Amino acid sequence: MQRTIGSDVPPVHVRIEPAHGWDALNLAELWRFRDLLWLLALRDVKLRYKQTALGVVWVVLQPLIAALIFAVIFGRFANLPSDGQPYLIFVYTALLPWNLFAGALARAGNSLISDARLISKVYFPRIAIPIASSSAVLVDFAVTFAVLIVLMIIGGTAFTLNLVVVPLLLIVTLVLSVGVSLFFSALNVYYRDFMYALPFVIQVWMYASPVVYSADLIPDSVKGLYAINPMVGVIDGFRWAVLGGEFPAVSLLLSVVMSVVALIIGALVFGRVESHFADVV
Repeated sequence: MQRTIGSDVPPVHVRIEPAHGWDALNLAELWRFRDLLWLLALRDVKLRYKQTALGVVWVVLQPLIAALIFAVIFGRFANLPSDGQPYLIFVYTALLPWNLFAGALARAGNSLISDARLISKVYFPRIAIPIASSSAVLVDFAVTFAVLIVLMIIGGTAFTLNLVVVPLLLIVTLVLSVGVSLFFSALNVYYRDFMYALPFVIQVWMYASPVVYSADLIPDSVKGLYAINPMVGVIDGFRWAVLGGEFPAVSLLLSVVMSVVALIIGALVFGRVESHFADVV
């Protein structure tokens, strides 16, 4: 700032520097931009259903058809165990958190590239973009969860009080998806290889998670290593909440810890490179 003529007030020098590390993740600033966060999430929801003849039907058909195929191949032909439950409901229950995680990761992982013009023209907390893209899949989850209720009624599956834990499991899944999405979306700006690697990572991750099979099939000698995959505890938790059985305390605790670790690492990486997004996007 320049000193006004005739004023005895000394000049004030303001030095503006890019934020580093955790300084870039200003949660107070993100809260001030909460309206923008809401608008970005709403925009992603509208774009998903814009100019689609069937609209929300696609959200229902994708996991339902996948569950039917898995039920035929793995349930009937391969005769994999389903913990005494109908295999269709057994698989569909696991697909709920998995599709939420995979959908959030697929959308948010490429979100910064999709919004390149927005990033280069106006300032706002960049972290709002992947977070909004991740949260937009909640609409899909709500629809598919309603279908699960219908399947449980048709299949005669009893409802239990364990269902009250579903919102907590949903939060764990979102924390994990946001953390991984921050990592991939940030590095995707600099190395477009991540854009092509992301679908492959999602596919491999699915088969490394107990979606089409029970975690009980994993040998005890490697169960500890297997449970490091945070989606193992999340999926087991969803199955316990919907279908009952033994509470997966150990795997679920590991999932919570690993999800928080993923969020911290993703946030650190994002905060480290965020200041240069507008220059390279």
